[in-house]
Amino acid sequence: MKIDWAALGSVFGVSLVVTVALVALFTLGITGLSRRERAAAQGGSAALAVTGAYACFAACAAAVAYGIHLIMA
Repeated sequence: MKIDWAALGSVFGVSLVVTVALVALFTLGITGLSRRERAAAQGGSAALAVTGAYACFAACAAAVAYGIHLIMA
C-alpha cells in the first residue's frame, strides 16, 4: 500500500480552510443577530444586520448541504 502524502496534505489543507471559513461565517451571523438585540434595546431598527445574519446562516447551511452531497455522491 502506498500513501499519496501530497493528496492527503491537500485534503487536510482544504478542509482546514473550509472549516475556518464556516466558523467565520457563522460568527458573522451571530454578530448580526447581536446587533439586532442592541438596536432593539436602544429603540432602533437593524434590518440590514438581520438580513446579513440570515444570509450568513443560509450560506453556512448551503455549504453543509453541499458537503453532505459530496459525501453521498
